[in-house]
Order: sequence, then structure tokens, then C-alpha cells
Amino acid sequence: MSEVSSDTVVAIDRTAADHPIPKPGILDIHAYVPGKAKAEGVAEPIKLSANENALGSSPKAQAAYAAAAGQLNLYPDPKAGIVRTAIAERFKLEPERLIFGCGSGEVFQLLSQTFLEPGDNMVQGEFGFAAFAIGARAAGGEVKFAKEPGYRIDVDELLACVDDRTRLVFLANPGNPTGTWIPFSEVRRLHEALPPSIVLILDGAYGEFALDPGFNDGLELARRSSNIVVTHTFSKLHGLAGLRIGWGYAPTAIVEAVERIRLPFNTSVPAQLAAVAALGDEDFQRASIDLVEQWRPWLTQQLGGVGLEVVSPSATNFLLVGFPKAPGRTATEAEAFLASRGLLVRGVALYGLPDHLRVTVGLEAQNRALVDALADFMQGA
Repeated sequence: MSEVSSDTVVAIDRTAADHPIPKPGILDIHAYVPGKAKAEGVAEPIKLSANENALGSSPKAQAAYAAAAGQLNLYPDPKAGIVRTAIAERFKLEPERLIFGCGSGEVFQLLSQTFLEPGDNMVQGEFGFAAFAIGARAAGGEVKFAKEPGYRIDVDELLACVDDRTRLVFLANPGNPTGTWIPFSEVRRLHEALPPSIVLILDGAYGEFALDPGFNDGLELARRSSNIVVTHTFSKLHGLAGLRIGWGYAPTAIVEAVERIRLPFNTSVPAQLAAVAALGDEDFQRASIDLVEQWRPWLTQQLGGVGLEVVSPSATNFLLVGFPKAPGRTATEAEAFLASRGLLVRGVALYGLPDHLRVTVGLEAQNRALVDALADFMQGA
């Protein structure tokens, strides 16, 4: 079946069509492409393509998940009460100002559905997380991309894209897939320059790995603001990517609007129990951060040593690695070469970065295997 563009869809009388026709714009959306999980001919590849926690997940969270087996016949608490209480206590937040989602990705989608209508737009960095744009376009909004010179968010570039139909500004800090970040002083400058009618969404999925004193996830600023939403996820630091649970902290008026369209029971019983246990396991959190702190600079140095350009400094659990354009040395060829060695990394051409690959910081043996393979690749092995 051939692709149908949105222009074609607009021209069709949908009520007279001989088959269901999606609303305009839907068929223009590029579906999200996850990191590869399989390598041909390799039974158990090393997966460094999805920024998963290399240590797995908290033993306490695993025990809580197993204990949930006796409750699978029950609907979960639609308000995620136990997680709400745990997060409110941990971060000193007002519990009524929390939103919970099937990962922070659902929170992004809910915000787009709540605030965007056809003709409205949202602004994000040119290399921003793909889920931002998918949710906005699905809601009928337009997406405006701000340039990221040096692979970093530039506040002035974001502000230059804002117009009278802008309703949302998405800022992932640190960013994905770049791994770069901007200091809190720049986040504050951005917020002060935005009209109060625009929602500033601060995506902190990787914030726990950003340890520079100049970094701040914005929760305190959000407490005093009527137009900031800060989001976090249990997928990265806590290693619960398979359970899909994330949260946002927002002004009461925004929470009340979002709650009108949030589907009930959107976070499961096992996810809620495991999230609370993970939040309380500070030893696992510390070990996860320590692993990244140890091997992120080592990988950066080693990959630079074999002739690759690493976008740095990364403040995440991954690196964005640049490759030459010369035949035999390209990012596409490197991705295929690594897969043949049983190493899966993330191609990011769909993010406008065809000459780069994103690699997760793994365990020692995984990191060494990656460097050895890329050394062979660059030497033409």
C-alpha cells in the first residue's frame, strides 16, 4: 500500500472514502524508532543502543515487582498514591502537583494534547528527543526546531523561534541524543524571556547523571512558577525501563487540566511498587552514577584515541560519537561493523545526525569490547 501524504488526505472527503482515512497530519508523522535489540547471527549481543542502566535494576525493586504477582487481578491505584507520596517526601514537593505517566513520554503527550490545537506550535532543539515532536504533531500542532550550535541548546535560538502561536517549549537538559547540557542560569534566562502563557517543559530524564554544580533540574524554579513542568523517569538511573513509569511536577492548574484527559490506570501495580522500592535504594542509585562517572571519561578518551570525535562533555549515561564522512569510515558502516561483532549502538540519522552514533556507557567488559571493535573498524580490519 502506497504512502498517503497529509496533502492528499486533506483533499479527500473522508466521509465518502471507501476505507477509513486518518485525520490530516497523522501520516506525516515518523513513528518512533527504538534502539536495536537484535544482531543477526548473534544470540546475546551487547546492547548499548537504548541508554538502559548497565547494572540492571535495584534488587529491592525486583523483589517488589515479584511481590506484585499476587495482585495482578487488581486495578492499580489511578492516582499512583504510593509513588506520589514517596516522590513528594523525597524531593519535598506538593503531592497534588504531580502527574504520573507510562514513562515521561506519556506526560509529554498529555501536555501536547492539553495545550496544542491546529495552528499552534511548540519549540524544541533541532536534535531534541523524537517523542516531543510526535506528541505535538499528533495533537495537530506544528513543530519549530531551534538550531543547536556545537550540539548544545542555545537559549537565544529557542527564543527566536517563539511566536504568538507558541504554546509549549521543550528543553531536555541534559539532551538526548547529544548528551550536552546548559547551566541553570541559562534555563532561568529562558524562562524569564518567555511569555507566561507558554509552558516550559524541562525534561530531566538524565538529570541524575549531571553532577556539575552549574546544573539544576529546575524543581525549585517550578515551585514558584505558573508555567513550568519538570519531568523525570524511572527508566534510566533506576533501571525500570521495562515497567514504564515517569512523573512530572507542574502548577496545580496544569495538573488539573491534564488529569481530565489522562487515561485511568496508566501505571501498573508492579510499576508502582517497584518505583517506590527503587526510589528508596540509594545504594543502587549511587552505584549506577559511579559506574557512569568512572567509564564515561575513559570511553571519551579511548574513542578519541582511535580517531573519533566525541561530543563532550556528556552529562548522561551515553556518548554521541562522530565519524568521518570518508567511505569505509562512516557512521552507517560502523554501526553495521559493530553489529557483526555483536555490539549494538544507536544510529541517529533520523535526528539529523547521520555522521554520529550514540553509545551507552556499559560495564567494563562491554566498554572495552566497544573500544577494541571501533579501533579495528578505524584501522580497516
